[in-house]
Amino acid sequence: MPSPVKTTDLMNTIESVAGFHVAGVHAGLKKNGKLDFAIIASDVPCVAAGVFTQNTVKAAPVLLNMERLAASATDKRAVAINTVSANACTGEQGMQNARRMSELVAEAIDASAEQIFVMSTGVIGTQLPMQKIEQGVSLASQALGDDWQSAAAAIMTTDTRPKQAAITVETEQGSYTIAGISKGSGMIAPNMATMLCVVTTDAELSPALAQSSLGAAADVSFNRIVVDGDTSTNDMVILLANGQSDITVEGDAMSQQFQAALNEVLTSLSKQIVRDGEGVSKFISLHVEGAHSDEDALQIARTIATSPLVKTAFYGNDANWGRIIAAAGRAGVPFDPDKAALYFAVGEDAVDGKLCLFANGQVAAYSEEDATAIITQDDVTVSLDCGNGDGSCHIWTCDLSHEYVSINGDYRS
Repeated sequence: MPSPVKTTDLMNTIESVAGFHVAGVHAGLKKNGKLDFAIIASDVPCVAAGVFTQNTVKAAPVLLNMERLAASATDKRAVAINTVSANACTGEQGMQNARRMSELVAEAIDASAEQIFVMSTGVIGTQLPMQKIEQGVSLASQALGDDWQSAAAAIMTTDTRPKQAAITVETEQGSYTIAGISKGSGMIAPNMATMLCVVTTDAELSPALAQSSLGAAADVSFNRIVVDGDTSTNDMVILLANGQSDITVEGDAMSQQFQAALNEVLTSLSKQIVRDGEGVSKFISLHVEGAHSDEDALQIARTIATSPLVKTAFYGNDANWGRIIAAAGRAGVPFDPDKAALYFAVGEDAVDGKLCLFANGQVAAYSEEDATAIITQDDVTVSLDCGNGDGSCHIWTCDLSHEYVSINGDYRS
């Protein structure tokens, strides 16, 4: 049996992943000359997995990728990503453009169109500018290398910084790497949260393990973040495994090793998205426990995390615990305020130094100055014990600022 998982420290940069090459270029999609088109390509066919938006309004690239993954999960070669245009709500022309984008990439890397995934991010309702897409494919395919920083930068929209994470897993047979890039800043809600992400690994995986592992990892990471409560038309995570490390993940122990490492990578990317949320000044770790079930805990946490009143109170440094309790009470699941207790603490996912603000149906004996001192910090943990059972969950969320309104008030202009 393989030894317990050993990993390097999780890194927020990527050096290389065996058999994968990437590029980020300026194709003319963005007017400011910034990088705006990326390709992540494997030298050999990959086992693939995908998780897609739960919004019933799905962009053309989402529909195309779902179709191609259903047709085959064992022969994929690349993902191409454009910014500025979401290619959502674009009708048959949008589907044709998505297919053409994949054909261009396939021609450039000597593959078939069915082996290519495409992603788009930007304004809904705009057609892809195909001449610029063609330019992006040409430039990116010629620049393929190990510049993951440029690839991560090239998929940003309102993001202010690239998002990367990588980890190396040591086994008795040798080591393999898992690495991912993502984008996301606004339109983020915990329902296959709003973002794009490409995860690569040089481990060999079965299609079933790839899909189950990705789904489980997304559920504890991307499905646990909130910026503004909106779920996009374009959300997706694609996992590509090319086996170039010569390490095959098989058996319970190695599968658990892989799952733990994948969870770490996706959780890091998720937290980076929240910290870079539009107008965000506070990162908030929200823990709900003592609910009747995990599902009830999640429903309470989501209601709190998406409440504009809760989020604006955090922005204003107002330790307004009443808004949190009120949100919990309207979550639509059993909640008894007489059994509940609410705590604040300084730090990300803090377990020590908790200040009780509410207990037994009424305000606790706390100092407002102490509460304010906590809530003015950049990282705050909010813990709600419902006192009703064993259900629990965590969500990472943020405040809601004037800057968020400014960014989204004129997004199309």
